[in-house]
Amino acid sequence: MSAPREADVVTIGESMVLLQPMSEGSLAYAPLFTRSIAGAESNVSIGLSRLGFKVRWISRLGSDPFGDVILSTLAGEGIDVTQVVRDSAYPTAIYFKEFKGYGDPNVYYYRKGSAISRLTPRDVEATWLQGAKHLHVTGITPALGPETGDAVKQLMKQARQQGMTISFDPNLRRKLWGEEEARSMLLSLIPLCDIFLPGIEEAEFLVGELPEQQYGARFLEMGARAVVLKLGERGSMGFVGDRTVIAKPFPVSRVVDTVGAGDAFAAGFLSRFLENGDMEQEENLLKALERANFMGSLATQYKGDWEGLPKREELHRLLSGGKEITR
Repeated sequence: MSAPREADVVTIGESMVLLQPMSEGSLAYAPLFTRSIAGAESNVSIGLSRLGFKVRWISRLGSDPFGDVILSTLAGEGIDVTQVVRDSAYPTAIYFKEFKGYGDPNVYYYRKGSAISRLTPRDVEATWLQGAKHLHVTGITPALGPETGDAVKQLMKQARQQGMTISFDPNLRRKLWGEEEARSMLLSLIPLCDIFLPGIEEAEFLVGELPEQQYGARFLEMGARAVVLKLGERGSMGFVGDRTVIAKPFPVSRVVDTVGAGDAFAAGFLSRFLENGDMEQEENLLKALERANFMGSLATQYKGDWEGLPKREELHRLLSGGKEITR
């Protein structure tokens, strides 16, 4: 394992090889598939890297061709993968996405017993956070193995000791664990983060049904410095101190694939936070929410979890309403 490169952001999590039919319809009848990669933390990593930030991705992958694909793809996106561990005893995870032409895609995971499911607190290295400013984690990694949650907690505590800022997206995956176990673990991570990024359904899962305005106060009381509530097609809300900021959605004429939209949202918000560093002012918080809403809306308009994420120049052009010369 070589020394890590300088990083603005560190993420930790599992990326999988994604297989999806080339045409709409049931997986059972699909003769041809396309291959890509996907994972919440690597999606955010790619989003931030394309916007000009230095990103380090931490994980464990199998010593197999699927692991090779993931590493080469992320390295090709400019992401530091020097701290990724290859495990010859456990495989790289895969998953399938099924489009039937109506509703959200169906997702089928094959990640039980994957390489990262063996992650423990004893595996956490000081080099993972070396020279970094911000740590981004999700609630997916704690669901993957018996000690992965404790490993994430240890990394968050280490980041806090080093004076880093921390963001936490609960990214609830009900297929991966029981509801009480999930609720207990996710709630325990909120006091360790600076920015908490739940969706409205995740907020309700964690603390019960409340008026939207009250979710912010509840999570701020738990220790988060800022709460960002994702409302889907209705936009988003931000809460800092006793202030609430509401950002309108960007209209989408045709939704192609909703998977990955939350990760694009997180990348958009964090990019503005990393540029400014101050969410205490309402104007800064509003601009971060607006960029997050825009990035999330873009992600719903293409097939794939990250392939259509914009580069910095493209993002500014789209936000300003400019047109690209294509020929």
